[in-house]
Amino acid sequence: MEALYLLIPLSVLLVFGALWLFFRAADHGQFDDLVGPGLRVLQDDDRPPAPDDKKPD
Repeated sequence: MEALYLLIPLSVLLVFGALWLFFRAADHGQFDDLVGPGLRVLQDDDRPPAPDDKKPD
């Protein structure tokens, strides 16, 4: 029973710490665009490749 006197305040502090980290990350824009980077990887490059100066033998 004495362990609860230690574990309950520690768990409350842990929850408040996790909430603080979540709101801090949300405030700094961590979760603004979650889909964009994943779709950007799948898109092809529209620019043509640069011509090489070397001529094939």
